[in-house]
Amino acid sequence: GINAEYGILSLISVELTYHAMSQEVSYNTLPKNVVSGEVLFQLIKNRRTIYALSSESTVPDSKVQEIVEQAVLHVPSSFNSQPTRAVILFNNNHTKVWQFALDKLQAKLPAEQFAVTEKKLKNFQAAHGTILYFEDAKATEELQKKFPSYADRFPEWASHTSGMVQLTVWLALENEGLGASLQHYNPIIDEDVRKEWNLPSEWRLVAQMPFGKPVSPAGEKSFVPIQERVKTFF
Repeated sequence: GINAEYGILSLISVELTYHAMSQEVSYNTLPKNVVSGEVLFQLIKNRRTIYALSSESTVPDSKVQEIVEQAVLHVPSSFNSQPTRAVILFNNNHTKVWQFALDKLQAKLPAEQFAVTEKKLKNFQAAHGTILYFEDAKATEELQKKFPSYADRFPEWASHTSGMVQLTVWLALENEGLGASLQHYNPIIDEDVRKEWNLPSEWRLVAQMPFGKPVSPAGEKSFVPIQERVKTFF
């Protein structure tokens, strides 16, 4: 992770602090433009997909809870619909969710193919915790009834919010020295997850984020030429 002065960069209202001054400064009280674009993008660049994670953490579990809560609370959504839901799993709850995936896929895959999958899933299970991301179908359905002319767009817009929440949390975890990856073992574990933690039927599981202290760094990353991806017209 990047050093403590970048604590102010989290894209959420988490009260991260830095110690470049003689007293702690809350993110919520920082003036506008205190963070340069260069520093902001350095945090974005440092965020990588980390598969090899240990059960250790660099921060108390309460800090992870705070990060997720603030991201869900403050990330924007269409018509302020706030469709994103999250569940944070630690200890046995964390290992259990990956056991659900292991059991389901072992019953579904040929032995040779499962051996590869098993290794990957056990890496996730060895991490410190897991964040489950959901979209509340009820919130979307209410908007569809209220604004029928946009009805076909609301599910897509809910996914936009979910993606923003996931990235916000990921950046904040990186800032705290934690590695993470984004996984999608839904829908095979959906029913087990809903029953185990007694979640509303309207909550649709969209992603899983195992996190922990990195064991090894991410590999090299290649890029499609930016000229093929961004067009500018003056």
